[in-house]
Amino acid sequence: MSDAASPAAAPPPLPPAADTLVEVTGLNRVFDSVHAVQDLSFSIRRGAVVGFIGANGAGKTTTMRIMATLDEPTSGSVVVDGLDVVEEPARVRRLVGWMPDAFGTYPNMTVFEYLDFFARSYGFSRQERRSRVEEVMDFADLTPLADRQMGKLSKGMGQRLCFGRMLIPDPAFMILDEPAAGLDPKARLEFKNLVRLLAARGKTLFISSHILSELGEMCDSLLFIDGGRLVFHGDADDLKHGTTDAGQGEEMAVLVTVAGPTGPLLEWAEMTQGWRVVEERRDGARLACTGSDAALLADGLRRLVAAGVQVVEFHREQRRLEEAFVDMVKERR
Repeated sequence: MSDAASPAAAPPPLPPAADTLVEVTGLNRVFDSVHAVQDLSFSIRRGAVVGFIGANGAGKTTTMRIMATLDEPTSGSVVVDGLDVVEEPARVRRLVGWMPDAFGTYPNMTVFEYLDFFARSYGFSRQERRSRVEEVMDFADLTPLADRQMGKLSKGMGQRLCFGRMLIPDPAFMILDEPAAGLDPKARLEFKNLVRLLAARGKTLFISSHILSELGEMCDSLLFIDGGRLVFHGDADDLKHGTTDAGQGEEMAVLVTVAGPTGPLLEWAEMTQGWRVVEERRDGARLACTGSDAALLADGLRRLVAAGVQVVEFHREQRRLEEAFVDMVKERR
């Protein structure tokens, strides 16, 4: 084939900005007739804790496996700290920790032996291995389980061990696929505490989960995908306090609790331009305020008090993340 007929080589990815650790650009992954990931682009700043949300089959695990060098994209690129995951997978693996949603076990191997095996595979010397394994066990609260065989671990213990294995190379970027799945409330709380400790150390975490409320508590930004495409990428707080479109412009939901009868509150909302009653409650109401400027809320509260309404509580309502996700998917479809 002549040079003229050859497809043009893709230009090399640009180096990431100083505060950007991961850059995903035009990512696609096709399996036969299934387009699992479609033109996905986003970036992750250093030290961020990012929640990755999507329904089953949305492309989450495929995306994460590509980022972890366990699969290759059909097209597009993933760059971690300036290194392309396809061009330099060995160097990327020194930077990336991977915690899958399920991992294979060796029933007769102890917790210490398992972690020591992986430390050896990362090239730690005998002395370095012992020191690193003990450090990881202490951090992940695995020390009491050091001599326990893997086949005798509970679900929560097994997840902690998988978490510890991810930490062995001290990765800068950690990818966790459904890490809290199947855990009891105590184990989920322990996991959240570990995430907060890692974030405090400046680590960057990318976490998928179906427990959206917990992602909202742990993460400072969220990324939604549906059908392999990006639906939303932004701050968790912005999403929870986001506006809705009522057909006549954006609206903010406001919860108001009053002392005494609710009649004056309801009458005020019906008579005041830009406000309306969405739902009557026993001790107040859920109102809607036209607009998205927080100053409108302060003005509304001032006018409500001036009208003689005995306000006990007045605050902007937070949307549940599940509701926000469903709303965005509906809008896209």
